[in-house]
Amino acid sequence: MIILLSPAKTLDYERTTINASHSVPSLLSRSKTLINDLKEKKPNEISSLMNISDKLASLNSNRYKSWKGLKKESVNSKQAIFVFKGDVYQGLDIDSFTKKDIEYSQNHLRLLSGLYGLLKPLDIIEPYRLEMGTKLKTNKGKNLYDFWGQDICNELVKDLKSIRSNTIINLASNEYFNSVKNVKETSNVISPVFKDFSKGKYKIISFYAKKARGLMAAWILKNKIKEDKLNNFNSDGYYFSPEESSKNSPVFLRD
Repeated sequence: MIILLSPAKTLDYERTTINASHSVPSLLSRSKTLINDLKEKKPNEISSLMNISDKLASLNSNRYKSWKGLKKESVNSKQAIFVFKGDVYQGLDIDSFTKKDIEYSQNHLRLLSGLYGLLKPLDIIEPYRLEMGTKLKTNKGKNLYDFWGQDICNELVKDLKSIRSNTIINLASNEYFNSVKNVKETSNVISPVFKDFSKGKYKIISFYAKKARGLMAAWILKNKIKEDKLNNFNSDGYYFSPEESSKNSPVFLRD
């Protein structure tokens, strides 16, 4: 099976990483098309488009202009799994992975991306900000969902075939999973839900749910968990709730 995660807004190109190989994003030529569109935008246009501060808009304007589509590690490029920081990646804790864990992840983990479409953990990426929900107009349509069309889904199905699987563990946000158009028509998609007890009831609390997605991804990858054992997940106090679950939406609670 393949696990899907969302990317993170925060990037870290300073961290020390283990000695790992690298790969090239499969949809890099499509990324170049997006960058060419973004290079044309002024900082104030980027600020308005992405609803970010002038400072962040200026930073990303410079990033787009200096983006080269690099295919190897450098000062300005690194493997995606070591770059992303955020709640999900705090739970994933890639620093605790062995080299063998990372090699296994290369086949069983995919990161969705507004700029790169679909990333393997060791794919080389350069600094950027482009959330999947951004309403960037291109020659493909009014937003990034139109731009990517079936591309991400097709790549994912191809990757599933390469490992002889038909199962996706969707640990991505709705914003990003919505870019994998029609994948449920060809694949078995399981979308775990994480709820914490608060004020007398169990509910989804964003920060904890995001971290739990990373925790489950790490648990699956490190232990090479198969689909039929998914309900055994019990990291950080979570436990499976058969009463609240359905076949493709297992619910995990924490008291």
